[in-house]
Parts: sequence; C-alpha cells; structure tokens
Amino acid sequence: MSEDLFGSPVLAQVVGVPVTAGMVGSAVVTVAVLALAGWLGRAAVHRPTSAPAAAARLLVGFLQGVARDGAGRDVPALTVFGGTLFVFVAGSALYGQLPGVRAPTADLAVASALALVVFVAVPVAGVWVRGPIGYLRHYLEGGVLLAPIEVISELSRTLALALRLFGNMMSGHLVVGLLVSLVGLLVPVPLMALDLAIGLIQAYIFTILACVYVGAAIQVEETA
Repeated sequence: MSEDLFGSPVLAQVVGVPVTAGMVGSAVVTVAVLALAGWLGRAAVHRPTSAPAAAARLLVGFLQGVARDGAGRDVPALTVFGGTLFVFVAGSALYGQLPGVRAPTADLAVASALALVVFVAVPVAGVWVRGPIGYLRHYLEGGVLLAPIEVISELSRTLALALRLFGNMMSGHLVVGLLVSLVGLLVPVPLMALDLAIGLIQAYIFTILACVYVGAAIQVEETA
C-alpha cells in the first residue's frame, strides 16, 4: 500500500484500522524489550552471579539514578515509569539500525504518543500523591490570571518533547540512509554508530525530562 498516515507508510488494514510501519516497529521493540527484561529478570533471580544478572543490576541502578536525578529523591514507581520509557526509546534506536527500517520514534505519531503518555502521567502522579486539591492548587499559586499560562506551559513542553525526539531520530536516520544510497554500505558505518549514540542520548534526555516533570508534580506541596 502506498498510503501514509502521519508520514508513516500504511502496511495493511485490519478491520478498517490502518497498520503503519511505526506501529509494527513499536510492537517489535516492545516484544523484544519484554523478552529481554524477562531473561534478565530470571537471570537475576536464579543465577545472581552470572553476567546477565550483573547487567540487570547495572541497568536497574542506572535507571534508579536517572529517576532520582529527575525527581530529587528515590521514587520506585517513577523508576519503573522512566525505565520503561528509556528502554523503549533506546530499543527503538537499536531497531532503527536494521537495514530497510527506521526507528519507530522517527515517526511523529509514535513520538507524540510517548509525549502524550508523559503529559497524562504528570497530573495522574500529582493527584495520586498530593490529592486533587493539593495538586490543582499549584495552578493558582501565581494568581487566577496566570493559571492559563501554567496550562499552556504544560502543553508546550509536551509538544517540545515530541518534536525533539522525532526531529533527532528522523534526522539521523535520513542522513545515514542518504549516505548509504550514495556511497554504499561500508562507508557510513561510523555515522550509523553516531546515529545509534544520538538515539541513546535522546533516550536519556527524554527519560530524565519525563522524571523531572513527574517529580515536580509530586513535590508541589513540599516546595510550597
């Protein structure tokens, strides 16, 4: 099929619902991440001295540090949330290095969906920890007239998250793809490595920003 949906090729129609390359890539990355997590988890439980168990502990420690840096304190639920975002974006960057495919996060729809998850998580976490009144009160701290500006700022940072992730992932994929088409497969290998490094950096930036936003929401009353 030659149709596009938000810039992503439509591969099929399932019960009238278009299935895009970004959706397929996201599904593949999700399954791979779940399989890897299950393998590392079993290794950590049943073979605690093995190399996979050590890798699992290093990864968990890294994700705990990222969540702690973002929120300012240890929040186990935020570690899980931020860690999920990180491994998905990082897995997408790895998936994008395969021949003939691009990272799911290089599709605007996928990047927007991830940003939307963060956007929804912020008020949910704030209400869960501080209560509805405690969370909503921070919108009025600067006065009623400034409340709309607070709302607009949350919407704009969600848009910035999506565009930053989409732009960086897409640009790296386009540059590598162009060079492969012009000079062949071997010459762009260093740039492919650079593209992967950029993807991993974007995974870190996206995750720590998400943790900062959620951490700010759950600390509203503490800083008041």
